[in-house]
Amino acid sequence: MKEKIVIVDGLRSPIAKAYGKLNNIQADELGSIIAKELVLKNNIDYDKFDEVIIGNVAQPPHAANIARVIAIKAGFNIKTPAYTVHRNCASGMQSISSAIEKIQTNQGDLYLVGGVESMSNIPLYHTNEFKNLLTQISNTKSITTKLKLLTKLRIKDLKPIIGLISGLTDPISGQIMGKTAENLANDFKISRVMQDEYALNSHKKVKAAIENKIFEDEIHPIISKNAQIFQDDGVRFDQTIEALNKLRPIFDSHGTVTAGNSSQVSDGAAMLIICTERKAKELNLEPLGFIKDYTYVGLEPNRMGLGPIYATQKLFTKSNISLKDIDLIELNEAFASQVIANIEAFKSLEFAKQHFDGKVLGEINPDILNVNGGAIALGHPVGMSGTRIVLHLLKELKRRNLKTGLATLCVGGGQGASFLLEV
Repeated sequence: MKEKIVIVDGLRSPIAKAYGKLNNIQADELGSIIAKELVLKNNIDYDKFDEVIIGNVAQPPHAANIARVIAIKAGFNIKTPAYTVHRNCASGMQSISSAIEKIQTNQGDLYLVGGVESMSNIPLYHTNEFKNLLTQISNTKSITTKLKLLTKLRIKDLKPIIGLISGLTDPISGQIMGKTAENLANDFKISRVMQDEYALNSHKKVKAAIENKIFEDEIHPIISKNAQIFQDDGVRFDQTIEALNKLRPIFDSHGTVTAGNSSQVSDGAAMLIICTERKAKELNLEPLGFIKDYTYVGLEPNRMGLGPIYATQKLFTKSNISLKDIDLIELNEAFASQVIANIEAFKSLEFAKQHFDGKVLGEINPDILNVNGGAIALGHPVGMSGTRIVLHLLKELKRRNLKTGLATLCVGGGQGASFLLEV
C-alpha cells in the first residue's frame, strides 16, 4: 500500500434483534443517523469529504443506491457523490477497501464509509404465477376479462417467497448458509457440545462487555419517532448451556447447528471516517488506527465458512507477517461451527498440506479471539458486520495498549476477507 491509510473515528448503532426495536426504521434512515452523528462528532466540514461509500446487502427498493440516500439525509452536499457496494457479509469491509483504492489512485483523500442492514425489512415476494396474473389484470381494461382472470387465482399462488431466506441461500451450491455450517461441523468433527459451549461463551463475553461499558464509546443510541434503543439487545444475560442444549437443529434434522449456536438475524449500521495520514494531520484529526493491508479470496460456496483462513493465509503471505505478530483477532461469528472450523484449520498440518504447501498458520490463542464476544450474542446485520469488527478491533487494541489486529470474516457465496489493522 502506498499512502498510509488512517481510520480517524467510527460509530455504530446498537444492534437490534430483527423484527424488534428497529423494526420500524428503514436502512437508509438508520444509516443516515449514524453517518450524521459521526461527522458532527468529529467536527469535519461535510464539503471536505470526497465521497460516501456504503455497504448494504438487501438494498431496499425505495432507496436505490442507498449510499446516496444516506449521504443526503445525513447532511452531505448534493455535490458529494456516493455509491453502494455489495459483497454479501463483507460489504462493510468492501466500503473501506473501495475508499482505499480511490485514495491510492489519487481520486480523493477523505471518505465516509460503512455498512448498514435492516434485516427486519427484507421484503416478501410473490410467485411468478401471481405476478404474471396481476400484470395481466392490470394491463386489461375490460372488467369482464379482469374477472375471468381472477378465476385463475389459486390459494397456493398467494404463498409469499421470504426474501430473507432467499438471500441467505447460495444460488451456486443451492445451500442455505446454515447448511454450509453443518458441512464444516461434519468435516472437522465439531460436536454439538463444542458449538453450544462456544455460543455460551459468546453471550458471557458480550454480557461482561456491556456491564463494563466496553461498547459505549462506539455506540450512538437510536432515538426517533420510529425507534428507541440504547444498547445491543441480542445478548441473553441469563443464557445457560441447558437452554442451548434443548434447541433443535434447524438446517438438518440430524445436524448440530441450531438457532442458539448461529448468529442472530439483526438490524444495525456502522460508519467510519477514512483518509490519508497527511489529510488527518491537515485537519488536526487524531487517528483511531491504520489499515495496513487487506485481502479477499474465493472458495467453495458450500464451505464458505472457511473464508477467514484462506483470506488470512493470503494476507500473511502478502504482508510478510505471521500469527505471532497478531495481538487481537476479530473473527466474525456467523456460526459456532464455522469459527471452530477455522480455529482447527489454522493449526492443522493436514489442512496446510492440502491447501498451503504445508505451511501451518498456527494455533490461535483463545485469549485474543473475539475477546468481547461476537455475532452469536450481538447479532449479524450482514451489511454492517465487516465495518463493526474493524471499528471494535481498533477500539479494543487502543483500550489494551496493543498494536496489531486481524479482522476477518466468511462471506456467503464462497469468499473470505481479512484486514490487517494497527494502532
